[in-house]
Amino acid sequence: MAPPCGSGRRWMRAVKLTLFLFFLIPMSSVGIRNTNTIFDKKNKLEIQRQLKRLNKPALKTIKSPDGDIIDCIDIKKQPAFDHPLLKNHTIQMRPSSYPEGLLFKESNNVSSNSKPKITQTWHLNGRCPEGTIPIRRTKEEDLLKASSVANYGRQKYNSIPNDNNNAIHEYATLIEEGDTYYGMNAEINVWNPQVQEQDELSLAQFWLAAADNNGVNRDTIEGGVMKQVYHELHQDYRTRLFTFWTNNGYQSGCYNLQCPGFVQTDNRLAFGASFEPYSDYGGDQSSVNFFVFKDNVHGHWWLQLGDDFLMGYWPSSIFSILANSATSVTWGGEVTNYQRGGQHTTTQMGSGHFPEEGPSRASFFQNLKVIDHELVLRGPRDNREIVTHPNCYNLLKGDDFFYYGGPGRSPVCP
Repeated sequence: MAPPCGSGRRWMRAVKLTLFLFFLIPMSSVGIRNTNTIFDKKNKLEIQRQLKRLNKPALKTIKSPDGDIIDCIDIKKQPAFDHPLLKNHTIQMRPSSYPEGLLFKESNNVSSNSKPKITQTWHLNGRCPEGTIPIRRTKEEDLLKASSVANYGRQKYNSIPNDNNNAIHEYATLIEEGDTYYGMNAEINVWNPQVQEQDELSLAQFWLAAADNNGVNRDTIEGGVMKQVYHELHQDYRTRLFTFWTNNGYQSGCYNLQCPGFVQTDNRLAFGASFEPYSDYGGDQSSVNFFVFKDNVHGHWWLQLGDDFLMGYWPSSIFSILANSATSVTWGGEVTNYQRGGQHTTTQMGSGHFPEEGPSRASFFQNLKVIDHELVLRGPRDNREIVTHPNCYNLLKGDDFFYYGGPGRSPVCP
């Protein structure tokens, strides 16, 4: 028996709809694949463009045992000179002036077995020749894991220490302020702290900062040692040497040599590269002496590590407020705490032990100095502590040194 007329029409519409969907779905899939292909091509082109920007042609390449690649770049073709204000800049190999007492010998040494010698892992496989500087190569996988390919290496957490109870950033620091500053010194104890999450960090550093009258605009020069599993920079578990600067209150800025600004002059150490040995709990201690001073002839801010590593300088022209002098100097530790699962992170600061444990167990800063408005190198005087969560990370200070750090989550830091 033939179906009723209305049922026949419904049946034909169902057949047509089935055939339409049969052809439409493969076509839609093709469209999605085409869109993804276009996106992938654009992303790959952007990655290749950024790699070309970040990685300069090398005169020599050294493969480090830890997987880093160090490119020895012509000193006159380093990233600094891509800065629009440095196009015609004449590189200075030495400062035009030095502060008195530049070379520091250990005094008031809070760790009797401290070893300030600086070595990096890539040195095992070679050195860069004269006339070049070493730069850690940015790899494609670094950019693939970065949250922003275009700004890779340029951004930093807004991390000037403050007294606010910040849920993410935690500090155990000492700040010197109330004067005009033209430099600072600090010997920083080197550890390899545990970092819990992929986007967290633990670092020991200095901040040389200049702020305007209302404190909103801020320039900084920063440096130290960093343990970071932060996708913007590194995907490993090694402590690394780092610097950072910003001239607009962290709206932008730059790590190491990953954008134009810092002019490197030393061919022996690479920013962003790992180094050993670390300090041993209850045993030998490793440390690095950081000294920043302003050349009073050309105005550049020079960085020296140890007694003989004159690393280079931040030209005064790249700054606004900091072009003249600094208004504060800060030393200490910082961690990020994302409180996964509502608990405090287990990320360690320093050695991961509280300052009360003392020599060879707690991490330290020592030989703290500032260059004040009289261009006199002196110890800290007008200072105060900024410790945001003392049950998690704390600080215990002496005359020109302090112990600091802590384990993060513990029975006293839930």
